Amino acid sequence: MKFVAQRVLCAQLTVSGEPVSEIGRGLVVYLGVKAGDGEKQAEKCAAKIASLRVFEDEAGKMNRSVRDTGGEVLLVSQFTLYGDVRKGNRPSFTEAERPERALPLYEDTANRLRALGVPVQTGVFGADMQIVQTNDGPVTIVYETENE
Repeated sequence: MKFVAQRVLCAQLTVSGEPVSEIGRGLVVYLGVKAGDGEKQAEKCAAKIASLRVFEDEAGKMNRSVRDTGGEVLLVSQFTLYGDVRKGNRPSFTEAERPERALPLYEDTANRLRALGVPVQTGVFGADMQIVQTNDGPVTIVYETENE
């Protein structure tokens, strides 16, 4: 699995012009599932997202997590994170997991975050989503688990 986490002041996700999810201060996390990923990768991603120390403490150092600050996560499925453009300009998505296997892992990651005490909003898996976010910093972190 791979994710891109962006620290935000707020974010809103809509589908076909209808509001679906909205968060205040926290993280927008774009999550891609790679072919062969499983529960172990979902667990690692959830733990990493909950514990990322990207929020400032009283001394102005990035030393606090979304959990420490009472922030929220907007978790968005993003198979295009596994788009490969090494051989041309049109992305190949052969590394991305099939939707019927990716959806349960996406949901598992969201549920694991909730179990860790992080409020989570989600997008609509497989939908054409529009996301408006106000980045804070900006701070962007990219993380990828290994297939095990």
